[in-house]
Amino acid sequence: MSGRLVVIGLGPGSPYQVTPEASRAVAEASLFFGYKPYLDRIDLRPDQIRVASDNREEISRSNAALEMAAAGHNVAMVSGGDPGVFAMAAAVCEAIEAGPREWRNVELSVVPGVTAMLAVAARVGAPLGHDFCAINLSDNLKPWDLVERRLVAVAEAGFVISLYNPISKARPWQLGSALETLRAHLPATTPVIFGRAAGRPDERIEIVTLGEAAAEMADMATCVVIGSPETRLITRDGKRPLVYTPRFSAGVAK
Repeated sequence: MSGRLVVIGLGPGSPYQVTPEASRAVAEASLFFGYKPYLDRIDLRPDQIRVASDNREEISRSNAALEMAAAGHNVAMVSGGDPGVFAMAAAVCEAIEAGPREWRNVELSVVPGVTAMLAVAARVGAPLGHDFCAINLSDNLKPWDLVERRLVAVAEAGFVISLYNPISKARPWQLGSALETLRAHLPATTPVIFGRAAGRPDERIEIVTLGEAAAEMADMATCVVIGSPETRLITRDGKRPLVYTPRFSAGVAK
């Protein structure tokens, strides 16, 4: 008899941003797979078992979890943020499609979580108040020229852009290249938010213009939100400015 696999989104890091549904799913599962820093966020009972793995082992982690679920266990896969946004839900689905037939009989559910761009946006106002998109800046699983084409397309279409996985030791140049690409298609005054670890004790939020933005302002814990030409900044005495994108739009200039 097949067991169950639930993919759980733990949010951006603050325990206050873990949903009640996610907490209930954690309480009901018996075997937990995930990247170690994500597993360390949850308090497990003595009867609950954790199996930690490296960040780049998504498919092998998914395979191991599905094997245990197919054998009848109640399994949880934990993920930061929302598991369906550049995270483990897609890896699990890929593993199911490529794996043995019995994995398709596993009861699968996905528990959503607060994704990074929502947490960052909430810290500064409402930069996602109109149409927006999210782009994973990692070129580990797609060619860089595709990333550039998408950046140009959404900038020209007037989208607010949230950049995930902007920079790492193994990918030091991609964010700088992306910013240069966007500068060719957006005003230098466009607001840019560097939101690091939103909601956690080590949170850092910086608001600059696209002309001032630099790759050194980000790390892998940062989500970079780049406004559209219509995104506005409201200055406030002694307080962080508010950044918002109006709900109405005059349309993209041609």
